[in-house]
Amino acid sequence: MNKKVPHQHSDESQESRRDFLKTTSVLTAIAVTPPAVVKAAQSGFVEKVNAALETMPVSFTVNGVKQQLKLEPRATLLDVLREQLDLTGTKKGCDYGQCGACTVHVNGKRVLSCLSLAVMHEGQEITTIEGLAKGEELHPMQQAFIKHDGFQCGYCTPGQIMSAVACIHEGHAGSEADIREFMSGNICRCGAYPNIVKAIQEVKNGGLKS
Repeated sequence: MNKKVPHQHSDESQESRRDFLKTTSVLTAIAVTPPAVVKAAQSGFVEKVNAALETMPVSFTVNGVKQQLKLEPRATLLDVLREQLDLTGTKKGCDYGQCGACTVHVNGKRVLSCLSLAVMHEGQEITTIEGLAKGEELHPMQQAFIKHDGFQCGYCTPGQIMSAVACIHEGHAGSEADIREFMSGNICRCGAYPNIVKAIQEVKNGGLKS
């Protein structure tokens, strides 16, 4: 005696009908969408509008110049310095706070700008490698790096110099071991560490105070 499966064909039929209705709805929506809206979506206009609505005003001073910007809350200080203020001396290395190439000073303290949101620095003083010299006169640490050949390939040099200045200012240049420990967050793949330590010691012994 054959047993009937009473609802099998009915279920398949319902699935097919739902798929058909879904497909039809999508095609209908595309057909009735104004061409201008479609074109705007294709050009990223919606994203641009959203980005404009999501920005917020931020004011801080960079290298002695007051800046008033409208920034996305998610923008890092590093990206704002490089992409909006064209201060490309601060380098983007690992982008994870591990290499130190993005080191800047905020209110005199070293900060990894790739890990710091720009909107967090409202009203603060930011110094990059471009702001360290006084006009044509190099900072003593820059001069010492030249004298002791602390540059090597040069990519990490801005971050190394900013950390080196902070090393003295923050009181961590008392001994070679202290210097090496403080500077360990700045990675130099070329191996200029001995020359960098010499440069810091010379500037420290030359009278740069904390």
